[in-house]
Amino acid sequence: MTDKKVLVAYFSATGTTEKVAEKLAKTTGADLFKIVPAQPYTADDLNWQNPKSRSSVEMNDKSSRPAISSKVENMQAYNVVFVGFPVWWYREPSIIDTFMESYDFSGKIIIPFATSGGSPIGNSGKNMQALVPKAKVFAGKCFPVTVEEDELQKWAEEWL
Repeated sequence: MTDKKVLVAYFSATGTTEKVAEKLAKTTGADLFKIVPAQPYTADDLNWQNPKSRSSVEMNDKSSRPAISSKVENMQAYNVVFVGFPVWWYREPSIIDTFMESYDFSGKIIIPFATSGGSPIGNSGKNMQALVPKAKVFAGKCFPVTVEEDELQKWAEEWL
């Protein structure tokens, strides 16, 4: 499909984003990398209705950078990086900010994709662009877990 080296990197708190990431990687022939938090999130951590839950505390602190347990070994080899995540508080989770600041994305194309129970992807692309000014970050798109592979392929073709 492409002569570009493509990576689908994703964070999935409950498995929903993982399903979309796997479909996207399969349909584009991309490598797949799971962004795994050093300290896994529990159900209590993810309770967005509790202002003292871990996710609420992280999202209220723009400087929060949860640790990631592994690294992409050869990030320099990739030209195009799709970055997936669940929408938290109308934006990317703080662990995505950690991921973006962990690599040199200079000259790379970054395309966010998200899953959500109803929230839009918001300013995630703009937020991510601010973290990696030497990359080109697009606005991205939010998908339902039921998205079909052909829809993902058609969407991704713009960058491949």
